Amino acid sequence: MNDPADVERALVAFLRQQAAPDSAHDLAHILRVLAMARRIAEEEGAHDACVLTAAALLHDLVALPKDHPDRAQSSRLAAAAASDLLRTLGFPDDRIGAVAHAIEAHSFSANIEPLTPEARALQDADRLDALGAIGLARCFAVSGALGRSLVDTDDPLAERRPLDDGWWALDHFQVKLLRLPDLMRTAAGRRIGAERAAFVEAFRQRMAAECGTGTGEAR
Repeated sequence: MNDPADVERALVAFLRQQAAPDSAHDLAHILRVLAMARRIAEEEGAHDACVLTAAALLHDLVALPKDHPDRAQSSRLAAAAASDLLRTLGFPDDRIGAVAHAIEAHSFSANIEPLTPEARALQDADRLDALGAIGLARCFAVSGALGRSLVDTDDPLAERRPLDDGWWALDHFQVKLLRLPDLMRTAAGRRIGAERAAFVEAFRQRMAAECGTGTGEAR
């Protein structure tokens, strides 16, 4: 498996047989991340296309729920599972370590420094999918699955209370999403992230405005 197209065909066929953990981490998300990682890597320069393809397609091979106590270990578990899978598929042994590193480092909660072009492109691509219109949809999908309320209608922008994205979905914008552009590792990631974050902030302001005075939500 030395051709990125062969790697993609084999891994997409495998993923189509797997159940997605949730609608925010489904095959569509994986393919968006692959496309964005390739775009970033091409802009940035030299990279291993086979490593990037394998890492992007398998980055969520293990994706524990957001409220799982071992959530921060998801990327390490995914890297181990991906390494085993790639060996069975005949992926070059000398490149599996690079794939594993990129997968481990992609996770926000793992807090691992990406040391290769492939890892930096994948980390930025995954974070970009948490921004923009698709990012908003994914945020509310996950929040709904976890039983979180949409917004504190008495104080939607958390101007008079501590932020709490464990209760209010809109708070997650300030807690995490709007911080992402400053954490991007590549020039392309920072540029695209800033544009998408502007959309997210405009939505946040519009949602707050539409709340009006509100009557509050029982907590």
